[in-house]
Amino acid sequence: LVQLVESGGGSVQAGGSLRLSCAASGYSNVLAWFRQAPGKEREGVAASYTNRDSTFYADSVKGRFTISQVDAKNTVYLQMNSLKPEDTAMYYCAADLRRGSWNSDEYNVWGQGTQVTVSS
Repeated sequence: LVQLVESGGGSVQAGGSLRLSCAASGYSNVLAWFRQAPGKEREGVAASYTNRDSTFYADSVKGRFTISQVDAKNTVYLQMNSLKPEDTAMYYCAADLRRGSWNSDEYNVWGQGTQVTVSS
């Protein structure tokens, strides 16, 4: 199984931008970002399918967030623009999708999480 190293979280005012980074130690069929706010369920934010060259987004972030794979597809970035207070959450990188949709919980590997806080 790959290992994941996340970075890039922080605090920003509404309307600002942050970029999250997730470096995988090897190949993964899918690299995705999830988030979990206090008291809420974890939700899929975006995913990039390595072999298909395709990306997917949650409706709540479309047009504001961009996921991209670089470095021989082992690193994935999540560029987050026009951030809103409701984007505040712990963000997790996920790799190695076993089955199902990109926004299911069926990943074998999860990162440690990085906090994103957006103030109004």
